[in-house]
Amino acid sequence: MAASSRLIARLAVVSGGGSGIGRAVCQRFASEGASVVVADVSEESANRTLGSLSHDHRGQEHMAVAVDVSSRDSVEKLLTRIQCQYYQPPSICVSAAGITQDEFLLKMEENDFDRVIQVNLKGTFLLTQAVSKALVASGISKGSIITVGSIVGKVGNIGQTNYCASKAGVEGLTRTAAKELSGFGIRCNCVLPGFITTPMTDKVPEKVISKITSLVPMGRMGEPAEVADVCTFLASDESRYITGVSIEVTGKFPSMSETRAMQMSDHSRCKGSTNTECTA
Repeated sequence: MAASSRLIARLAVVSGGGSGIGRAVCQRFASEGASVVVADVSEESANRTLGSLSHDHRGQEHMAVAVDVSSRDSVEKLLTRIQCQYYQPPSICVSAAGITQDEFLLKMEENDFDRVIQVNLKGTFLLTQAVSKALVASGISKGSIITVGSIVGKVGNIGQTNYCASKAGVEGLTRTAAKELSGFGIRCNCVLPGFITTPMTDKVPEKVISKITSLVPMGRMGEPAEVADVCTFLASDESRYITGVSIEVTGKFPSMSETRAMQMSDHSRCKGSTNTECTA
């Protein structure tokens, strides 16, 4: 897609900007004219993203910052550094930082559950709160907060009790924040990616990827840039009357009822069969 200038003279902060969806969002925002703060737990990854950002518009100034979104102190230091550098808070915020610690419910360690909630859900809360406070205090009556949830927060996913719970929480947090912050001119929306080709999914076995893509009517995994397109729309004035919504970017990944129907169909087809393909 050709670059435009929908975000010209805007300041954006993107957590998880060092890779995957976060990196794609940073790159797209920069191409649209925004100054971008790439925030990531890995300063090295953040700097790699920084080096890939365009400077096609006057006044653009990008920056990379290391942050642990699960730490209030770290998030507050991030906002302080941004305001010292740019003399204003970011009017666009994307919470794309996320981790997985997958295991079946019966085997999951408490620490693995807690860590995913700390980063994915608490981290989204801390960054949303910090940016909102800064915007309200500054008197800027225009802001767009975009959170990255997941379709599995709606439909569930085997082996991801912690991840699904965290992403369902992100969606609920966003809807509530939208109601509380709309009076200050701050819009809050949630993007729900399906299965996107990122470093996180690179670890998934090919057999599982094939199973997943067979459930997607579009027949393929999504690309980070396709999620970034939606984030750019939500960050821009084109979505100025949209808040408190969740937008699925899934290739029409099946709902829980549709998945159950397919599973029931498979069960009926395979009942009594010794075919090993029926044991998946």
